[in-house]
Amino acid sequence: MENFFVTIDKFLPFLEDLRSRLYRGVIIFVVVFLAGFLSAGIILRKILNLVHIDQVTIATSSPFQFTDIAMDTGFFLAIIVSVPYILHSFYAFVGPALTRREKIRLFKTIPLSVGLFIVGFVYGFFILYYALGLFAAINTSLGIANFWNIGHFLSQILITSALLGLVFEFPILLSFLVKLKIISRQALIDNRRIAYFLTVCMTALLPPTDGVSLLAMALPLVLLYEGTVLLTKH
Repeated sequence: MENFFVTIDKFLPFLEDLRSRLYRGVIIFVVVFLAGFLSAGIILRKILNLVHIDQVTIATSSPFQFTDIAMDTGFFLAIIVSVPYILHSFYAFVGPALTRREKIRLFKTIPLSVGLFIVGFVYGFFILYYALGLFAAINTSLGIANFWNIGHFLSQILITSALLGLVFEFPILLSFLVKLKIISRQALIDNRRIAYFLTVCMTALLPPTDGVSLLAMALPLVLLYEGTVLLTKH
């Protein structure tokens, strides 16, 4: 029992530091959520101007739908702002236990992961925007009016873009697994076809469902996979 309390006393400063970081993270999340909720009207107007599609009328299905959209906006912004702080806190927390070389590697990984997420998000956004414009034009040519629910419209664009941004993080995970020797570089090479198949299946689960958009989303993931194979050689 005495050893147990000695161990607790040893790690107590680290636990206190972790608790304070979690408190700050929660405070940041709540503040940004409230700011996003209260400014949802301005943000919504900007987004609709950005994703304006000809011959499409964006409509609501309920007088209370704006409240749901405002909450989703606040939640989405809170996540976007909180993730960099979480990454910084993680680096600051584990930094003292790392060697100089490990710190340099970790420091390089954080901006790379943020950059890949942003690239994936923006790429998915424009692919989806192109596909929605194409579907709207097809509907119009068939004499079908385009009245799209604003909640479904925005959630499909933002969620799909965010998911593709997360998928773009996959090379970092593969590199990490190779460094830990959980999988080998040769295994990545030997299972290249299976990886391609899984990539196509994964992107097929995301809207839009047309073949051109599927190939456009799957191609950069294949290139990232090949880039991971090349980088893990060194």
